[in-house]
Amino acid sequence: MRSDVSVSVVIPALNEAASLPHVLPRIPRNVFEVILVDGASTDGTIEVAQRLMPSIRVVRQDRPGKGAALRAGFEAARGDIVVHLDADGSTDPGEIPAFIDTLLAGADFAKGSRFAVGGRTDDITPLRRLGNWSFVALANILFGSKYTDITYGYNAVWRRHHELLAPEIDGWAHEIVANIRAYRRGLRVVEVASIEAPRVAGEAKLRTFSAGWTILKAIVGEFFNPLPAPARAVQHASTMVAVPVVAEHGLIAIPVRPYEEYSAPLVADGERAA
Repeated sequence: MRSDVSVSVVIPALNEAASLPHVLPRIPRNVFEVILVDGASTDGTIEVAQRLMPSIRVVRQDRPGKGAALRAGFEAARGDIVVHLDADGSTDPGEIPAFIDTLLAGADFAKGSRFAVGGRTDDITPLRRLGNWSFVALANILFGSKYTDITYGYNAVWRRHHELLAPEIDGWAHEIVANIRAYRRGLRVVEVASIEAPRVAGEAKLRTFSAGWTILKAIVGEFFNPLPAPARAVQHASTMVAVPVVAEHGLIAIPVRPYEEYSAPLVADGERAA
């Protein structure tokens, strides 16, 4: 990772004390800061995090929901780039450099995908796989995108784009709407192949059918609602193309605007960390 660009890693956590020992030690040492956003854990999550990583910043979210946690993390972050990492061990911290390299290559929003070339999930049932495929197809039809994964929350984005996503949504639907809105706003969206592992410990906080209903409402609701302020959107091309790029960290599937437009140099003008 470039030394002139600072990276904040935001980790929402609710009772993940047993999982954090499998997550925090694997975060690259050259990230600028790691922020744990605690959702009122009762199992010693904060104490475990501070023991494993004394430099970790702890933020307590003031509203329930993963969206609220991510918003609190973004508001606390001081890095140029913000990476969303799950606390349950399902997302691999070793993939962070691939996300960062993708942004440095010109992307605005690096979208993790378990179903892009080189991606995989070891934590999905056939029913959930079918549901994800259906929701991806629905989103692509409604919005004209070419996503391969819509429900995966392992993403990285330039911090200056945070307000263009879905900061007003407190719940888990935040992740789905943020993915859609990145495309609607005209950001350069790049899918990064990612491998999802089973959670290390504890129980998943989502239930298949209730989560499916939440996703469906989020996608349809976003289609019928106008983009909220801020309206700092740029125009995107009407189609996206898949461009395979061999990078240092493997094959990355890139649905982007026309390649000559994507490959224009990007000026990293994010606010420098204090």
